[in-house]
Amino acid sequence: MSDSMGTVIAAVIAFAAAVIGAVIAGMYAKRGAEAGGRKAVEAALAQVHGQAAAEHWQWVRSQRHQAFSALLAAYAALDEVLVRIAPEVRGGGGLDEAAGREFRERTVDLKAKTSQLALWGPNEAYELAHAVTRKSMAVVGALTQAAGASSVGLDVEWSSFDQARGEMTQAYAAFLQRTGEIIRDPLQPVS
Repeated sequence: MSDSMGTVIAAVIAFAAAVIGAVIAGMYAKRGAEAGGRKAVEAALAQVHGQAAAEHWQWVRSQRHQAFSALLAAYAALDEVLVRIAPEVRGGGGLDEAAGREFRERTVDLKAKTSQLALWGPNEAYELAHAVTRKSMAVVGALTQAAGASSVGLDVEWSSFDQARGEMTQAYAAFLQRTGEIIRDPLQPVS
């Protein structure tokens, strides 16, 4: 075998090795590109999901804030009616039809705002709001009962009204304190 023939064989072997190396490198480059592409897609999806979760959490937090505020406004409206009408009833004035209608409207509004909290949670806030509504209705019931008793000339025992009013105020304070903590907590879970 001559030198030129050895050179040709060496060149053919080198060419074959280069082609095989290029094919192998191409296959690994393709696999690497596919894996890199998958990882890039996974990272983008994770970022999008994370951003969507953060935006959803902000939206729920905003809805909670609005629901808490609406319940506080409904409570304040009912309390205003109680503050205005209770002294009249204590003075023997009784409850007229307009006052009775006003109490019904305010209690229905308070119930509606409490029910709205069931949508936004957390469950603890809903339970506290429900306690506020229950205690508020007890105060209205005690005032209505006292007005009925005084209208027929019976002596009215105001201690049940005063006790119910105190319990309503305590339930409101507990709701206000806890919902304030919930709103201020940046790590408050959505559920």
